[in-house]
Amino acid sequence: MMAEIYGPDIEGQRELAGRVRNVFARSEGIVDVDWWVEHPQSEYKLTVDKAKAALSGITTEQITNTLGLALHGKGAGLLHTERDREPVNLMVRVPQSMRSSIDDLARIKVHASDGRLVPIKELASITSTTQGPYLYHKDLRRVVYVTGEVAGKDESPVYGILDTKDQVASLISPDGANPAMLYNGMPESEKSYTVKWDGEWQITYEVFRDMGIAFAVVMILIYILVVAWFKSFITPIVIMAPIPLTLIGIIPGHWLTGTYFTATSMIGFIALAGIVVRNSILLVDFIEQELDAGTELSEAVMKAGAIRFRPIVLTAAALVIGGAVILLDPIFSGLAVSLIFGVTISTALTLVVIPLMYYMVRRITLTRSKNAKEAIA
Repeated sequence: MMAEIYGPDIEGQRELAGRVRNVFARSEGIVDVDWWVEHPQSEYKLTVDKAKAALSGITTEQITNTLGLALHGKGAGLLHTERDREPVNLMVRVPQSMRSSIDDLARIKVHASDGRLVPIKELASITSTTQGPYLYHKDLRRVVYVTGEVAGKDESPVYGILDTKDQVASLISPDGANPAMLYNGMPESEKSYTVKWDGEWQITYEVFRDMGIAFAVVMILIYILVVAWFKSFITPIVIMAPIPLTLIGIIPGHWLTGTYFTATSMIGFIALAGIVVRNSILLVDFIEQELDAGTELSEAVMKAGAIRFRPIVLTAAALVIGGAVILLDPIFSGLAVSLIFGVTISTALTLVVIPLMYYMVRRITLTRSKNAKEAIA
């Protein structure tokens, strides 16, 4: 989990970030708490005396290359051995004992044009400064990050945010007010201090938002398709009514198995919508065929439930068996739980709900049609 601190002053942001870090550290479910604020670091700058170096026939590039070789090393070729399947890279590098301090580096010698070895400290002056913390920016706005890992029984950063959001919201910002809280988007201005939750929470939010939009689009397309087939605006509503029934199986299923509702669980919910609609179409289409053949409404409804029972149950059983294969997978377990429990409960309810709903809707329609004809007569 990650908290982003925005505000008008960088020192104030770091002060507020320190308080947020303390809140994270006091939480039992959050470990490895850290923040992106570095301690002041010593920085050494070597300035080459070009005139003195020129007298020895040494260039600035030579000194730079020598220091680079000492600190980072340089490839010298490949070593082919009988024991190794791949060639071994050879690196030339000064021993650590000779590069552990700035004085050690200053004593490294450079070849002069006459063959002499001249120490770098005779050719360059060394100055020491203190480098402050880095300034991080996001979307052109100055930000300080506070991070942590969620551990224990809760695996999602959402639970960590729920545990700490009230404490973070009650903190006092350097301007004397409570910081604003954001769960999505960027703060409108930097005139006041703002804590924005980011990290895996942002990914979770975007995934479920996009899947929710996709699910809505799927529902519209299914409705249009069923309207085009049955030539009715009411029948598709009856057919799609059992879709929410899948939640009666999905939610308790996750609770019984101790599985978190993840993005794959949402995928299973969307997939079940198509399966449930298919079962409903089997029932409604059979009922309408029987009605066209002159069968009474009540008899057609009962025959549909009896005759279509086997293919609908077999489809559900096949899906349960397929979902059981991935039930123990750490990533796709949510998908398996949604498919298994969702299709089991929705199938059992669909065989009852769809015939009853169709019977009630069709009976109301026939009654209204009959009354209208009598009124005209």
